[in-house]
Order: sequence, then structure tokens, then C-alpha cells
Amino acid sequence: MGESYIISIDFGTTYSGYAFSLTSREEEVDPHVKFWGEEVGLETPKTPTCILFDEHQQFISFGYEARQTYLKNSGKESRAKFFFDCFKMSLYGKKVTTDLTITAANGKEMKALKVFTEALRFLKEDALKTIQQNTEGMKFTASDFTWVLTVPAIWDHSAKQFMREAATKAGIVTEGTENNLVFALEPEAASVYCKKLPSEGFIAENRNESKLDQSPGTQYIIVDCGGGTIDITVHEVLEGGFLKELHKASGNDMGGQNVDRKFKEFLRDTFSPEVWDEYEEKYPSEVRRIIYDFTLFKRRDEDMEITCPLNLGMIAQRKQDMEEYFKRVQNASYDEGVIKISKQKLRYFFEESLWSISMSLRGIFVKTCSINYILLVGGFAESQILRRYITDEFIDNCKVLCPFRPQEAILKGAVEFGRNQDAVASRKSAYTYGVSCSEEFDKLKHKDDKKYTNKEGVIFCGDLFCKLVEIDEDVRWNETRNHSFSPVEKHQTQMNVRFYRTKKNDPMYVDEPKVEKIGSFIVESPDTTLGMDRQINLEIKFGSTEMTATGTDRETGVGRTVTLNFMTN
Repeated sequence: MGESYIISIDFGTTYSGYAFSLTSREEEVDPHVKFWGEEVGLETPKTPTCILFDEHQQFISFGYEARQTYLKNSGKESRAKFFFDCFKMSLYGKKVTTDLTITAANGKEMKALKVFTEALRFLKEDALKTIQQNTEGMKFTASDFTWVLTVPAIWDHSAKQFMREAATKAGIVTEGTENNLVFALEPEAASVYCKKLPSEGFIAENRNESKLDQSPGTQYIIVDCGGGTIDITVHEVLEGGFLKELHKASGNDMGGQNVDRKFKEFLRDTFSPEVWDEYEEKYPSEVRRIIYDFTLFKRRDEDMEITCPLNLGMIAQRKQDMEEYFKRVQNASYDEGVIKISKQKLRYFFEESLWSISMSLRGIFVKTCSINYILLVGGFAESQILRRYITDEFIDNCKVLCPFRPQEAILKGAVEFGRNQDAVASRKSAYTYGVSCSEEFDKLKHKDDKKYTNKEGVIFCGDLFCKLVEIDEDVRWNETRNHSFSPVEKHQTQMNVRFYRTKKNDPMYVDEPKVEKIGSFIVESPDTTLGMDRQINLEIKFGSTEMTATGTDRETGVGRTVTLNFMTN
């Protein structure tokens, strides 16, 4: 089988990192994870997803280094620069285009594509450099590797296409090596990893040590608890260890950052909006530092103390004594420069996020009662409060497991996924997908206002929805769906095919309510000798992590991969 060089990049909302493997395909080796944070006295499997550009939008640094530089600079200096953190959430839950702009900490905007490209370029170059140091100077280039980029399963197709464009601009792949870039869905990567773990690889919250049962028929829910998104996938183990998706991916934007947001709201309410807003306006980097301190505390379920910055104290004390602010606040107090927060208060910050995870999981248990496990992965799963809550809530339904290093599950699983892209043998279609087509008009079944006549005088009905795959249908990972169509004009040399999706099972027309256009592509048919008797065959692959299509002109036999463009309307 030869060599299999793989680099996985887990580009997270809060933290990012990479892992790599340089083994022959048959060897079972744990991937290497790069550790970060030496410059700040830490050793972590991921680095903060922070990026810093100078005032001319030129890249300066990424990760701990970017964060340190930004936090160290005085207000004036840092305001001239463009600092972004948690910017991945700008792609969540919306149709993304190349023109999308995102706002930096200084309030100025920059093209999102540039921000994502530079972040990926940094991670790519750092990975190649690290590998070089670990292989006694063997020379590698990006094209020697299969690159696996992780994305939330609940993301829109346009967001994946946007990431592919950024990765291409970053030099991860070039024209001709597009197939070297694979997307792994985050909860799926974690699932592939957890299947291989021995029982001591899991944290036993309720002390009954267990590993994931591998026997066919075992069903489990993977909850990827990230900083931005909660991403949920349900798998069943098939014969041969393959996985089948049982329910289409679900989730929301209630990840760990929601807890941080609640903490920040608490500070704003406590100090009064006017004091807090003045402080945030004058010292934006200090506010970020308080939040970073908090994110480390929130992993534990205990009382916490946060040092109150001098500048906040100075602004607040112009109005009243510090102790006064905390008089009417429950479960928190102020004592000589330190804000004390009890664990009851800390748990309160978690409430909304935990409730929403719980509701999503309850929705799955309503549909199926044979779930054996819930697997908690992702950085937010490091929070004891989260693990205990889910364990207590679902103890009567199934076992709750969390790997010891929940942040690494996705990184390592993504490497494995790059090696075996058929690990998930089938997935559920999240929508009914179809293309628009025309057929000869039939007054018994077609609406009059859809009638049009071509140059030859043939009457057609347009805007018909031709279904390719139905919502909730099982689609095998390498399965294609076919659709044949002919031109509506004799001399037509290209056909623009529009691509639609809907949650309905059987729409008749593409302009019905709740049917949305998600992209289009052009199929060439240059030889017009046969006029309207030409046939074009369209093949679309729905079951893998990205959709791809091939259009073949039957006469010439010329097939070409058509680019499904999800970023334009």
C-alpha cells in the first residue's frame, strides 16, 4: 500500500492544533500531536485561535504568541492592529460568500477569507517545519501529504466551500492536488478515535470503568462540545467496525463561549453598564485577559478567585466603593483586589448551555431507545460541571464516557479518518436535494404560469423540482445519484443547472416556500449536431463529507467534474 503521510488540522473556535502521521498504511501508530505554549509556560495540544495583523493587514502572529503580543501592548498600540479571536463562529448557521467581512477587536473590518487563509497558512507551515525537525531533515512539501481539515457536522455547504478556498489560497492544495484535502466532520473524527480507546482511556465519572463496546449493533451519541458549537452525531457500529449515521447531525451555538459570555454579563451587571462599557472601550485587551483567566477556572467545579484589574477598580471607585457593587450580588464578593465567585454562581453561568445540550439529547432519545453510550469530546468537555451534569441527567438511559484528553480526540481521529475515509459507511441526508428541470408541458399536471415556448415552438413546463435524494435517506459514502436531462434549445452549448434543497419530502416546483437554491453549476455540451436529442448525465455524490458532481455529455463521453458553487445565489 505504500506510505501514508497525513496531517490533520483541527481549526477550532477557541483553540486550534494539528497532528500528523508518517507511517505505512498497515502500521497502527498513535498520531503525533504538536504541543504549544512553551513561550507562556504551558504545554497544550492546541493553541488559542487568535490571529494578529498589523495596521496594513499584514500577518504578524497566531496562537499564544498573537494573544500575548496583543494583551501586552498598550491600548493605543493594540488599537491600530487587527486582532481576531473566535472568528470561526462567523461561518456558523449562515450562507457564506467570499465577500464576508469580520470585525477585529479594534472595531475595524477585514475580509474573512484573508483571516482564515493566513491562519491556515500559519498552521500548514508550522506543521511542515515540525515534521522536518522530527525526520532528520527529510524534505517535505505540502503536496506529499493528505491534509484533513475538521469542520462541524452542522455547518452549511457554503462554509465548507469557503474553507476549501482558504486552504487553497494558503497553499495546502493547488490546482491538480485538490484531492489531497479531505474534510472530516468533527464528531465523526472523535467517534473514529473513541472506538479505538482502551477502558483506561476514558475518565470514569461514575467509577464504573468501561470502554466503548465494539460489537455490531452498538449505538452511541457523540457530543462534540466545542468553544463555539455543540455538534451531535449518532452512530451505530456495523459488521467490520464501520459506522453508520443513525440521525442527521444536530446541534447549536451553545458551546463553552456561552458560559464565558454569561460571566462577562455578570461583571457588566455587577459594575453597572456605564462603568463596564467605559472600561471595555478603554482597555479591550484587559477584558479579554479576564475572560481567558475565567476559561481556565471553569474546568473545575469549585469556588474561584479572579484578580480585579487596577484599571477596572479605578473606574469603578470613582462612583462608589468596590464592596458596594457586590452588596446586592448573590454568591459573589469582593475582597482586597480579588473577585470571589462561588461554585453555585459558576454553575449558574453554565445553565443555559447545559440545558440546550440536554434538550438536543432528549430529542434523540425520543426517537430511539436503544442508545448504549453518550461520548463527550471537545475542549468544553474538560469542564467537570458539564460532565457531571450530563452523567446525572442520562444515567438511566445509557453510560456516559469522556476520553482523558477530550481535546485530542478530534485531532487524532481526523488522522485516522484521512487514512480510512470509508470509516463512516453511510450518512443520513439532512435535506431533500434536487435540481431544476423542464419537461414538455402537460396541462393536466402542470401549472399554467410555468409554461414557456422554446425557439422551435415546443411548449415546456419549467422550474420543476427533480429529486435526487430525500431527507433522512441513508446514503453510502461513495454512492452517487444520477439524473439525465436534455437541452431545451437545439443550439445550446452549455446548460446551467440549479441545485436546491428543502426539508420537504416531495416538492413539485423549485420556487415553492421552504425550497432554497443552494448553488449552481454549468455543464458543457459543445457538439450540437443532435440538437435537442442530446443527453447529459449528471452524477452527484451525496454520502461523503463534501458534495461533488460530474456531468457527462453522452455523445462525446466527455465527463468533467462540475464545481458545485454554494457561495453564490
